[in-house]
Amino acid sequence: GIYTAPAAAGPGFDTVKATSGAISGAARANVIAPASGLVAVDVSPNPATVIVGATQQFTATGFDANGLIIPTPGLTWAVIAGGGTIDANGLFTAGLFTGTFPNTVRATSGGNSGYATVNVTAAPLVSVGPSLGFAETFGILAGSAVSCASAPGTINADVGVWPGLAITGFPPCTLTGNRHAGDPYAQQAQSDLTSAYLALAAMPCGTTITADLGGTTLAPGVYCSGSSVGVTGTVTLNGPATALFVIRAPSTLTSAGNVVLTGGALARNVYWWVGSSATLGNTSSWQGNVIAFTSITLNNNVNMVGRALARNGAVSIGTGTVITLPP
Repeated sequence: GIYTAPAAAGPGFDTVKATSGAISGAARANVIAPASGLVAVDVSPNPATVIVGATQQFTATGFDANGLIIPTPGLTWAVIAGGGTIDANGLFTAGLFTGTFPNTVRATSGGNSGYATVNVTAAPLVSVGPSLGFAETFGILAGSAVSCASAPGTINADVGVWPGLAITGFPPCTLTGNRHAGDPYAQQAQSDLTSAYLALAAMPCGTTITADLGGTTLAPGVYCSGSSVGVTGTVTLNGPATALFVIRAPSTLTSAGNVVLTGGALARNVYWWVGSSATLGNTSSWQGNVIAFTSITLNNNVNMVGRALARNGAVSIGTGTVITLPP
C-alpha cells in the first residue's frame, strides 16, 4: 500500500485502488512539485518520561514546505537544558535528578532544529518478600480488638479487625484511612495476612541470632532466633532498595530502641515475624512490618513507618503514637 508518486505533477494524477474479493475502494492522489529543502525538524517522543539513569531513544524527522518527509543531512544531537546526556545517535541517558526539563533534547540539521521535553522520574519502589494482599492498606489489623489510648495518636492508614468487631479510641485518636470492623474487607485482609505469615515462617534461615540486636548492623537476609528478639538501642539494616530483611522471633519481640535503614533499604521490605506478641517501648522509632501471631502493643510516642498486623489478638497504641504506611 505504499504509493510512489511519478515525476510529473498534477491534481488527481493517479487513482489508488484497493480490492478485497468483490469489494473495492479508491482514492485520488494529487501529485505536487517538491519544495526546496528542509524547513522543519520534529523530535519524537515529545515529551518523553525517563526513569533516573535509564535511556530513551529519540528520533528526528525532517519536513519540507509542503509537509513532506525529507532527509536530515548532517543531523546532530545535543542536550541544552539539563536532565541527562545524549549520544550522536539520539540515545538519551537520564541523569540522577528528577524534574521536568523543557525543550532540552535538540536535533539540528543545517539551520533547522527541533526540540523535545524530558520528564525525569524516580525509579519505582520495589516490594520484595511475600505479598500482603488486602492487608497492604492497613496500618493496624487485629484479630480481636483495636484500641487507641488517647490523642494525639494518629494512624495514617486503614484500621481493621476480624473476626472481632471492636475499634475504640477513634476519636480522640486520628484515623486518616478507612475503618473496617468485622467486614468482608477485613476478613480478606486477615486471610492474606495469614498467607504472608506462613510464607515468612517457611523461608530458610540464613543467620541465627542469640543476643539483643541493639548496636548491630544487619545485611539483607533471614535472621532467626531460638526464642525472643530484643532491640535495646539502635539496630541498623543496611542494603539497597531491593533488599529483603526478615527477623523471626518464635516467642516475643520487645523494643526499647530504634530501627535505622541505610543504603537505600526500604521499610516496606522489612518483616518482623513474631510467634506470639510484640511490644514496642516508649519513644521507639520503628521501621518495617510487625506481623504477630497474637497481639501487638505500641506504647507512648512510638513512631512507626510500617504496619502493626496481628493475626489473633489485639493491637493497642499509646498516647502520641503515629503509624504511617511505608512508601
